[in-house]
Amino acid sequence: MNTRTRDAISAFRENRLAVLGAALLAIMLIFCFLGPLVWHTDQVHTNLMDTFLPPGDGHPLGTDDLGRDVLGRLMAGGQISLIVGIAAALIATTIGALYGSLAGYLGGPVDSALMRVVDAVISIPTIFLILFVASLAPPTTVTLIAAVALTSWLVPARIVRGEALTLRSLDFVKMVKVLGGGSTRAVTKHVLPNTISTLAVNATFQVADAILIVATLSFLGLGPPPPTANWGGMLSGGLDYEYSGYWWMIYPAGIAIIITVVAINLVGDGLRDALSPRSAR
Repeated sequence: MNTRTRDAISAFRENRLAVLGAALLAIMLIFCFLGPLVWHTDQVHTNLMDTFLPPGDGHPLGTDDLGRDVLGRLMAGGQISLIVGIAAALIATTIGALYGSLAGYLGGPVDSALMRVVDAVISIPTIFLILFVASLAPPTTVTLIAAVALTSWLVPARIVRGEALTLRSLDFVKMVKVLGGGSTRAVTKHVLPNTISTLAVNATFQVADAILIVATLSFLGLGPPPPTANWGGMLSGGLDYEYSGYWWMIYPAGIAIIITVVAINLVGDGLRDALSPRSAR
């Protein structure tokens, strides 16, 4: 472990909010992925004899309109939201990094042409673009990942393109051409590795954005169909009973989304500060 990495880890640990965010995120991951191994519930079949049970023994967060345990549904819904969020962020960051680094390194007419595509697409309201992509195929987990990823790569592309424009003028990158290396080698061996810190921070925020987008799509009815659980779908279903006193139908999912997104943003802020050159000691 080099000095820069140790300094970054030390700076992250000293950021109490970042550590809190990492702890909350770890708790949510354990809750969603390991919780069902401990708290076994049936999220497929309905039980009309146990509908709208308030929180109590046997059902810590009550039951929904079909008699399904809300706590178990919260865990299952979190799995979908986190899987889609993380997968979409990784895909979007990868596409954006390759696209932006290629545009920035080649520069000139190629850069202008590639970035005009980005400018044209990014001018379209994001929610309209996402709704269009999501409506092209049946609403499944794979469709959600594709819809979010295909509309989220634009920001990392612009960020990496700016980094690449700076890096291409440095001597160690210019030496690649002098030694007979091609553009592919320069981009993959020198440009991309030197944007890792920027990409790591951006990817973190992309996860938070993706979770909110998934919740929005599911709330609008474009999420995975029942009986698949997701936080946005739970919010949408809970709104029908908001004024009936069944608060456990809506608040748990809303609180879970808030905690997860805030935790990821705190981690992203901590990474940004830790990886910033100004934090180097």
